[in-house]
Amino acid sequence: MHKSFIYILTNKSKTLYVGVTNDLKRRMSEHMVNSIKGFPARYNINILVYFEEFGDIRYAIRREKQIKGWLRKKKVELIEKFNPGWVDLSNDI
Repeated sequence: MHKSFIYILTNKSKTLYVGVTNDLKRRMSEHMVNSIKGFPARYNINILVYFEEFGDIRYAIRREKQIKGWLRKKKVELIEKFNPGWVDLSNDI
């Protein structure tokens, strides 16, 4: 089984982006050079503040949809419980 991840990115303005990938390191590299077109590139969203690992992509996708459905307040609470300083976690992956 391949690993899968859901992740939350932000920028200096604390705009949030929730995504899913099977390779978090590669995906972060793509975000760092703004090769992920659309919302993340437009708002320079490339600071990794939260992630979860899954053994099955189906569970990761389900979790991504769940978090995307949350209000911003609940997403912020999740981030702050895991990463209170909103530190960029991309160096740790």
